Order: sequence, then structure tokens, then C-alpha cells
Amino acid sequence: MRRIKKILRDISGPIKILGLYHFLLAWGSSVVFRHPSRKLTVVGVTGTKGKSTVIELINAILKEAGESVVLSSSIRLQVGKKSWSNTTGNTMPGRGFLQKLMRQGVDAGCKYALLEVVSEGVLQYRHRFIDFDVAVFTGLHAEHIESHGSIEKYRAAKVRFFQDIRRFSNKKPKHFIVNSNNVHTPHFTNVIDDNDIVRYGKYSGKLKLVGDFNRENAAAAAAVAKAIGIKENIIEKALAEFSEIPGRMEFVQKTPFAVVVDYAHTPDSLDAVYGTLTKIKPKNSKMICVLGSAGGGRDKWKRPKLGAIADRYCEEIILTNEDPFDENPAAIISDVKSGIPLNRKNVHEIVSRDDAITKAISSASLGDVVIITGKGSEQYIRIAGGKRVGWSDKEKAIEAINKL
Repeated sequence: MRRIKKILRDISGPIKILGLYHFLLAWGSSVVFRHPSRKLTVVGVTGTKGKSTVIELINAILKEAGESVVLSSSIRLQVGKKSWSNTTGNTMPGRGFLQKLMRQGVDAGCKYALLEVVSEGVLQYRHRFIDFDVAVFTGLHAEHIESHGSIEKYRAAKVRFFQDIRRFSNKKPKHFIVNSNNVHTPHFTNVIDDNDIVRYGKYSGKLKLVGDFNRENAAAAAAVAKAIGIKENIIEKALAEFSEIPGRMEFVQKTPFAVVVDYAHTPDSLDAVYGTLTKIKPKNSKMICVLGSAGGGRDKWKRPKLGAIADRYCEEIILTNEDPFDENPAAIISDVKSGIPLNRKNVHEIVSRDDAITKAISSASLGDVVIITGKGSEQYIRIAGGKRVGWSDKEKAIEAINKL
């Protein structure tokens, strides 16, 4: 009876039928799979960017510590030693997927669960009835604005993740790890107790990953590891040896010219990636940018901003297709191009992403950097009618390199 009263309190108020459906689905799947999160140390990572990287870094630390992990990210899924690509099309799959995955982890002897948490998933209660031990906020930037209605509503969904862990997770103690360098952080810290907050900045130890943003990601992972009791020497060793993540500032090759694949699909992340590569590329070399980071039917506001960022950093810009869905790819490219000055030279519009990558690599000379953004490690391009076409930026880049 007490349990029923708690559920009724949780769903009381102005809740829509669809919301009730998702809530009951979350509760029901927890019951069906026998509350697996109660037997795991569960870490949830939310934020606009850096989630997958932080999760992979935490996983590397736990692996170094000899621990077994269940993992769910936009890149892949893992239960113990078994790992496979996330082909669900969702960073945070619903319909009981996470509960089932954690149950598999418990049955396989895993002690930890690392989960990416996204705003849409929170709105559909996919985080509920999971007893989290740790919540991480990597930072917030303008994204999914058209979907949520405003950046304030987008932020509110992520803040709700923190609020719900504070209110409903039965784990003690609970830890909230927040990025001290993000302007939105106070909105998260204001809803939790100060004693539970751990703030992080930039990791100062040895790190193979490049870029200040990866220093922040490493600091987040280190803070989580410390919070759950991993020794300092294990943390340092794991982070120092970690090399790269598929589709996240991934170097396909470094010589005679560099070819890099990255997921960057927001103005902030694109600026960070371009800025990092500009700092490390040789003098008098050029940066050739394959820019296909604007999916169809969403966040149209960012398209000219992406073009303007490319104009600042790239010697040669190749505008191409990403995930057009039901929108005309050429129209999307035109929107991105509108942010680039009309008299700008070395701007190409190539709808075929395959041809765009080939063009970029064939244009590169000794010391240049070819940076391909928008898809990262995604395995398909989404086109009209809900169809998907198999794809890999890395494989297409390798094919183009081998043709030279």
C-alpha cells in the first residue's frame, strides 16, 4: 500500500496520458526485470556534449581497476566483456531497454552501470525507477531548441534528472558531479544539497586526448571514479593510457596529412574541435573542413552559425549532406552556406557525402588537416520516409585515402 501511495504521489498533478504511459512503462519494466539498479553502482551522465567520452573514460578506469561494467551510450552497449554497437537509433533507449540491459549486467556479475541520460529520455521517464548513485553534468549548450521550445525548457529537462535522483533514488550517499566551467551549472547545483556536489575543472595529468574539452571530460571521469572509491594511481594510469573514442576527435591518419572524424554537431562543439585542430596543425598548412553537421527538420537556427564558424577556421570548406530526413539536402546546405560571406573562396557544395570526403582528401597536401564532422561513429544516414542508409565516415575516409 505504501508503494502504491508513493506512485500515486509521483504521477499526481497535470500529467498527460502519454506521460502516464511512459511513467507506467518505466515502473513496469523495473518490476519485470527485478530492480537491477539496486544491485549496481549506477552512474548517469547528462549534458549537451561529452557524455560518450566521459562514459568511456570512466569505463577505462573501472577496467583498469578490474571491475565489470554494463554500459549504454550513443556509440555502443556493453555487458561485461561483451560489447556491440548501439543501433537502436536512440542514445537512451526506452521501453524497458535500460532495465533489461542492467539485469543482463547483474546476471553477468557486473558491479557498475554507466548510462547516458538525454533530455528526451528524461521527459519520457526513462531515468525513473533507476536508483542512481552518481549524476554527472558535463555542460549545456544550445541544442534541441526546436524540439523543446526553448533553451530554458531544454535545460529544465536535464535539471529534472538531478532533481529526481535527489528525490527518488534510494542510494546513499548520492554524488552530483558538475562542470564548474559551464554557465548553466548553478541551475543544477541549486536543486541539490551542497554536501553532495563535486565540482570539476580541467584534468592536469597525462592525457593522450587532445583539446581543453577533453581535459574537462577527463576531469569529470576522475571525479566520478574518486566518488565511487577508485584509487588515485589507477585513475591516473587509465587516463594516461586511454587513446581515443570512435568518432570523437578520431584520427584516421596523422601523416602525411591528418584526417580526423568528429561528431561535432553544435556551434559550440564545432568551434571547440576546429579551435583545437588549428592549434596543433603545422604552420602554413591548411584545414580542409567537410561540414555536414545539420540534420533535416530540426535546429535550423544553427545552420548559418555553423557556416560562420567554418569561415573563421577553414581554408577550404566542403558543405555536404548529413541526416536530411524528409528535407531537401541542397536546401540544408544552402542554409549553412548563408552564414559564409558571399565573396569567400574555396567553398564547395557537394551533396554526396562520399564525394565530399573524396574531394577533401584529394585536396590535402603534406601537413594539412582534413576534418570531417557531423556523423562521428554513426553507422547510417537517415533519409526520407524514415529510411536509413548504411554509412561510416571513417571507412569512407580510408577508402578515399587508399585511392590516392
